[in-house]
Amino acid sequence: MIAITGATGQLGQLAVAALQKTVPASQIVAIVRNPAKADALAQQGVVVRQADYGDEAALTRALEGVEKLLLISSSEVGQRTAQHRNVINAAKAAGVSFIAYTSLLHADTSPLGLAAEHIETEKLLAASGIPYALLRNGWYSENYLASAPPALAHGVFIGAAGDGKIASATREDYAAAAAKVVSEDGHAGKVYELAGDQAWTLSELAAELSKQSGKNVVYQNLSEADYAAALRGVGLPDAFASLLANSDTGASKGGLFDDSHTLSKLIGRPTTPIADSIKAIL
Repeated sequence: MIAITGATGQLGQLAVAALQKTVPASQIVAIVRNPAKADALAQQGVVVRQADYGDEAALTRALEGVEKLLLISSSEVGQRTAQHRNVINAAKAAGVSFIAYTSLLHADTSPLGLAAEHIETEKLLAASGIPYALLRNGWYSENYLASAPPALAHGVFIGAAGDGKIASATREDYAAAAAKVVSEDGHAGKVYELAGDQAWTLSELAAELSKQSGKNVVYQNLSEADYAAALRGVGLPDAFASLLANSDTGASKGGLFDDSHTLSKLIGRPTTPIADSIKAIL
């Protein structure tokens, strides 16, 4: 059996769907915090088991009979290392024989503050004795396109990434890679640096928004502090605003760029261009 943590999350749902293309639903275990949110999966025949990242005992029970695990990183920044330790310990106790973990692009050299907990988790995996693969995911196109509606409304797309190139791909692209690695043999010991085929800058993103919408949108580059303040000003929590601003600064230093095309090679098709993603949201 193959289990997926965070199976009702944005990436988790797509990973389950991708897995179902090659794996019978009855052989997929969706580990979720709230089973009520997984009714649709249960109706498809997916095995739904309840466990929280913070409950090692529940995780151990949820992983009973599981051979392979897709550990999707927790969304709770600041608590990830402890939560991932619980999952890894549970996997060891349950006899899981392989883990695929969604880390961060070039985590070991990344300028992004987000990398720290991923590095700690990678070290936990190395010490666990369980064969594993690292899916070092780059940025999701959706991360930036969430800002498209206000940018179109005000004619300005703000950020702190300067001219940094961002090799993004969609969550669906990354989910396809995760499903492939966790369902096939031969991936243990591999480190996959995953990113989109086509990189772009925020100025180019603004230009593409303008082109497709018919509305003039310009990119305004801010300092990290000013960008964080602007994000707080529209209601984002302080810690999250700081994290996003730091990630933009990391992008300006090349932290979100990779041109190895590892992702498209792995999934056997080109990644989704940012222009296609913009068209879909418009």
